[in-house]
Amino acid sequence: MVDGASAAQDRDVRIILKVGITAVALWVATVLIAGIDVEGDTAGRRALTLLGVAVIFGLVNVLIKPIVKTLGCAFYVLTLGLIGLVVNALLLLLTGYIANEFDLAFNVDGFWPAFAGAIVVGVVGWVLNLVLGDDD
Repeated sequence: MVDGASAAQDRDVRIILKVGITAVALWVATVLIAGIDVEGDTAGRRALTLLGVAVIFGLVNVLIKPIVKTLGCAFYVLTLGLIGLVVNALLLLLTGYIANEFDLAFNVDGFWPAFAGAIVVGVVGWVLNLVLGDDD
């Protein structure tokens, strides 16, 4: 039997792991996609920026994505889920905007870089979750 403290600790570790995976996926997107950039004078500064952006991206996905999916349910059905790519791109654009509002040096230069970046972040995140054995 798992006690409450152990379950809370497991949850905290999973959240930290998800933020780390998202930060790595965002970093890969900055390397592969022209128009998605993270700036900083040192590697540590860029890593902290990516961790901050990963937290923002996670919050955007937790708070806004379910609302958009619920309201746009018919579009998901009509497009066989392809509208999800557009939604993910718009959520990445929103993340870039929010990051700039918090003075984080993370830039997304428009819809098409966000579209490609959302695909990269999704694929890299999926692969890392497979490799690291995330339960979710």
